[in-house]
Amino acid sequence: MADKLQIALPAETASLLTIRRFVEAACSQAGLDDEASYDIKLAVDEACMNIVEHGYAGLDPGSIVVSLQYGARKLVVRITDFGHPFEPSEPPEPDPEAALVGKPGGFGIYFIYRSVDSVSYEATGSGNTLTLVKDLGSSEK
Repeated sequence: MADKLQIALPAETASLLTIRRFVEAACSQAGLDDEASYDIKLAVDEACMNIVEHGYAGLDPGSIVVSLQYGARKLVVRITDFGHPFEPSEPPEPDPEAALVGKPGGFGIYFIYRSVDSVSYEATGSGNTLTLVKDLGSSEK
């Protein structure tokens, strides 16, 4: 992997736009096409929103560290937080009917898994890291 970019911000809703702009700029720098860039932004948006809403629930807000590393064949995003651990296993396809009748949720992790080629998670004493990998074989400009 050639280039690595990183940002660390408070795990607050106000940080989400800055994280999105960071990811957008990094995708542009990496030469991703619009579709691959959208997929990465969607996955990172969903993961960071889950950290803000659930990762630090009942705790003082900590931080979110987003690092993005890319090379000719793949882009790797690592999102680290220091809140509650949560294993985001691949979910079944969500039921849109349930959302219409007042049972919202269940789409975020589904979107993450559908937007990237690989998802892994590790919780250690030094934080929780979600790793997202996007194959760039047919996505580079």
